[in-house]
Amino acid sequence: MNRTGMLTKIKEKTYPLLLERVSNDERFVVKEDSVQLAGSFYEKQQRIALKNFNIINPESIDEYIAAGGYFALEKALFELSREEIIDIIKDFNLRGRGGAGFPTGRKWESAFVEDSDIKFVICNADEGDPGAYMDRSILEGDPHSIIEGMAICAYAIGAQKGYVYVRAEYPKAVESLKTALRKAREFNLLGDHILGTDFNFDLEIRLGAGAFVCGEGTALIKSVEGNRGMPQSKVYRTTQRG
Repeated sequence: MNRTGMLTKIKEKTYPLLLERVSNDERFVVKEDSVQLAGSFYEKQQRIALKNFNIINPESIDEYIAAGGYFALEKALFELSREEIIDIIKDFNLRGRGGAGFPTGRKWESAFVEDSDIKFVICNADEGDPGAYMDRSILEGDPHSIIEGMAICAYAIGAQKGYVYVRAEYPKAVESLKTALRKAREFNLLGDHILGTDFNFDLEIRLGAGAFVCGEGTALIKSVEGNRGMPQSKVYRTTQRG
């Protein structure tokens, strides 16, 4: 299948507008083909997860695309096999941000090799530690990055459905994500035949009630299902059963 060219057209149209907006603002600096926050503290950083924070409008899918958003998803769908995507994740040694630092590539590979007709991707955006606002910050400031990452994961492992589990105490984050989901569907970046391919994937939001224990994988899954969020004694991984 051929690319639709939609993302490139949007970037070519929107990126100059983004540059115009920030060019006369001393808070920003334009370097090569990107916009960064100004100041010695920020300019020395290589921002990855937070690269779009305070630069793009989180409610604008056009600005996210102008900053390079959804091009990784497009590349995954048109240029890479599922195995190649997983190998890239393994080669970059991405790890979970929990205490164990479990390799993301191994987790994706474990889900990929499972022989199941139905698979799910769940984003654990439930943070129970007092004053821990990492998940909330990303959902509020760059929600499309969550959607794109989950879509790539879903394509790699063969899932067609995903859930974002987020605390109900984060109303702004929830609204930001709802807006992003609606825009992504409008642009054919979620739903059926994403970007004109045979890949189907959509997301739903599930609200948690603030229970600290629901940060644990099996308890989270029970809560997503609408049950009491209690950890399950297990001899299997959540990439196998849930």
